[in-house]
Amino acid sequence: MKGAQAVARCLKEQGVDTVFGYPGGMILPLYDAFYGDAKIHEILVTHEQNAAHAADGYARASGKVGVCIATSGPGATNLVTGLATAFMDSIPVVAITGQVDTSLLGRDAFQETDILDVTMAVTKHNFKVKGAEQLVPSVRQAFEIAKKGRPGPVLVDVPRDLFNADVGYEAEPPKSKPHTKPDADFMICVAEAAEEIARAKRPIVIVGGGVISAGASCEVIAFIEKNHLPVVHTLMGLGAIPSSHPQSLGFTGMHGEKAANHAIGASDLVIAIGSRFGDRLTGNVKNYMHGRKFIHIDIDPAEIDKNVENALGLAGPMKEILAFLMCYEAARPRAEWWKKIEAWRAQYGYDYQQDRLTVPWALHRVACSTKGKSYAYATDVGQHQMWAALHLAIEEPRTWLTSGGLGTMGYGLPAAMGAQLSYGKARRVIHIAGDGGIKMTGSEFYTIARLGLPIISLIVNNKSLGMIRQLQKVMYKSRYIACELDYPMDYVMYAKSFGIAAEAVSTQDEFAEAFERALADKSHPRVIVLNVWRSFVEPMIKGGARIDDFVEFK
Repeated sequence: MKGAQAVARCLKEQGVDTVFGYPGGMILPLYDAFYGDAKIHEILVTHEQNAAHAADGYARASGKVGVCIATSGPGATNLVTGLATAFMDSIPVVAITGQVDTSLLGRDAFQETDILDVTMAVTKHNFKVKGAEQLVPSVRQAFEIAKKGRPGPVLVDVPRDLFNADVGYEAEPPKSKPHTKPDADFMICVAEAAEEIARAKRPIVIVGGGVISAGASCEVIAFIEKNHLPVVHTLMGLGAIPSSHPQSLGFTGMHGEKAANHAIGASDLVIAIGSRFGDRLTGNVKNYMHGRKFIHIDIDPAEIDKNVENALGLAGPMKEILAFLMCYEAARPRAEWWKKIEAWRAQYGYDYQQDRLTVPWALHRVACSTKGKSYAYATDVGQHQMWAALHLAIEEPRTWLTSGGLGTMGYGLPAAMGAQLSYGKARRVIHIAGDGGIKMTGSEFYTIARLGLPIISLIVNNKSLGMIRQLQKVMYKSRYIACELDYPMDYVMYAKSFGIAAEAVSTQDEFAEAFERALADKSHPRVIVLNVWRSFVEPMIKGGARIDDFVEFK
């Protein structure tokens, strides 16, 4: 069969039912192979960056590999931000890019770009297919690499003439997973970790996005319950255990909840499960490490001791490691430690009794209105993202989509689209964005409207790049520059131009009524624009300070 037909067959072999992309001359043979194929749903986006974000959102929501396709040159380079976003957050994505014919490589042909060199730093692996016999193996290996171990994006670059070449194809037999027994040294480390946990007086667990990638939420819950351990989560770890779990203290880090950060600051042992100890989690690393030991459980050996020096590092499959730890006797309840924690909870609980519309109040109302129902949340990047992490209630894995590592503005809307296509009618996506990020990828409302996806978008219109403004207040003595969006933009008319029902709200009652109308309209996209005053995300830790030393806004 032709190479393009073989690639399409490989995609179906890998369980792919949806791909996101934008056509161009060098990728057209693959599009032609999709023609009339009901098994592959090809989604035409408005920009290649959005294809990568949508594939990322699809992957986060489904646990499958997301797929995006683009042509050579600008099509391929437009994928880079999306691939970097997936790379930083360990999301399995396969990108297939068209390339100029092999006879033209290196001749500066029209739309020729060496996309392998461009993407090498932001992909887990990439392939330049140089012969027809390499095409099928390269695509299969791309999926295997994207899923194996620590997930990540993989790019396959295919010259157009190889799409048109005759290639051999044989169905791949299913592979059995090899089972390897841990060595004696590893089991000694597990025993030492169990001893440290039993000995600690003020232990705390940090759960990160790795728990969700590993599908290990149930195992983590069993582990913390058996050992009476308080838990905090990273931005990427939201949903790994229910927000309502009695042992959960909430979100930790630069904008983390005060109770969670105080618990980290007072702990004598930190057990990190699937977290890479990024700088937004730790703040000043020396201060973060002072006075406590660390046990780090992660699939990626390269993460052990990379950012934080550990007493013990356990690298490997998370479920297996937790199963080994569960074989040891349960740690004692530590009543005094929990007494301290409950005091922080009582002292720093958020007061939602307000007389005007604020973003925290609105998101708390969203959490109350959707409690116990099938919803997921996708955010852009900025103040609204931190408010969402603090004030929404994320109860299940794979229902929280956000750009954590790269902090990509514009991520939220296309990611919400990819997630909604993954969920189908089983779950509805609520998308939260700021008036800065929505200008970057808001054109994807076109695709959402065209497909009739029932996404609810909340746009925070505070006429500013809110997080930039906040940093300028804290770090630059309120010298505000390049952050004010004072030229009025009518986001309601913008949404309506795509055929999407939209309304603006300025009071609590208006928001409550508008949101209930959006929830009731289960078959169509809706947009609600929140006209709110400029404010600051609290809590916020001071730069270079301890994790429990907070900025005081006046």
